[in-house]
Amino acid sequence: MKAMDWNHIRAFHATAAAGSLSAAARQLGLTQPTLSRQVLALEADLGVTLFERRGRKLVLNQTGMDLLDHTRLMGEAAETFVLAASGRVQDTGGRVCISATDTFAAYVLPEIVARIRTEAPQITIAIVASNEISDLHRGEADIAIRHVRPDRPGLVGRHIRDTEAGFFASEDWVARNGLPKRPADLATAGLMGFDDPRFCERLREIGIPIATEDLRIVSEASVVIWEMVKRGMGVAVMMREVAERTPGVVNLLPDMASIPAPIWLVTHQELHSSPRIRLVQAIVAEELARM
Repeated sequence: MKAMDWNHIRAFHATAAAGSLSAAARQLGLTQPTLSRQVLALEADLGVTLFERRGRKLVLNQTGMDLLDHTRLMGEAAETFVLAASGRVQDTGGRVCISATDTFAAYVLPEIVARIRTEAPQITIAIVASNEISDLHRGEADIAIRHVRPDRPGLVGRHIRDTEAGFFASEDWVARNGLPKRPADLATAGLMGFDDPRFCERLREIGIPIATEDLRIVSEASVVIWEMVKRGMGVAVMMREVAERTPGVVNLLPDMASIPAPIWLVTHQELHSSPRIRLVQAIVAEELARM
C-alpha cells in the first residue's frame, strides 16, 4: 500500500472543517494554491473525489464524509502529541493561555494575573475572554475557568468552590424604578440578557415569567450587557464576584435564593507535567478559593 503524506491528509481535514480553501489556508499558514495542490494530490493518491466544487466553496461528497471521521481521529492524535510535547517542557518561562467568560476576564482575572506577574514575571499570560467553552484538546487554551464540570476524556478538572449570581441594576435605575418585591416582578423590570431560549428557560425555572421576545436588549457578550447595567439601562444577572467589583450597582433581590454557579479549573492531562502550567494553575486556584 502506498504511504500517505500526512500534509495531504491534514489539508483535507482542515478544508473539510473550514468549508473553503481560503479559510483552511489561513488556519494552516499556507497559500491557497499550495493547499489546493495538497488536496488534489490526496484525491489522486486515493483515486477518489472528496469534494464537490460549488463556486468558491468545497462541499464534502459522501466519500469525503466517510473519510472525515478517520482524519478527525488522526487530527486529535496529532493535537494530543503537541500537547504532550508542550507539557514536558521543563522551563517555567513561556506562554500560558487562560480562558474565562468575558466578564470574569475583565473584572476578576486582573487581580489574579497581577499576582502571577509578581511571582512569575518570566511567564507570558494570554487571556481568551469568551462565553464559549474553549476546546482544550485543540489547544485553544491551557487553563480554563468554567462553570461546568469537564465531560470530555483527557481533561482534568478541579472544583474550586461554588459562587452565586443575582439580579443587579444601577443605583440610578433603582432611584427611577424602585426595588422589585419578588422574582416575578423582574419580568417587567427591563431585563437584559442573552438571545438564547435557554436563558429565558432558566429564568422561568426560578419564577420569572419571561420569553426571549420580552428581552429588549440582548447580546452574546455579557460584558456588553453589564456595561448597559452600569449606565442605568436595565437589569441583568451577574456573578457576585463581578458585582462586588463594580461600584454603583445594587442587588435587587438580596433575600432571593441565589443562583448557584460552580467554579471549575480545567486543563488537559498532557499539560499536567508542565512546570509553568502547574505554577499558574496553583496561583489561579488559590486566588479563586480566596475570593
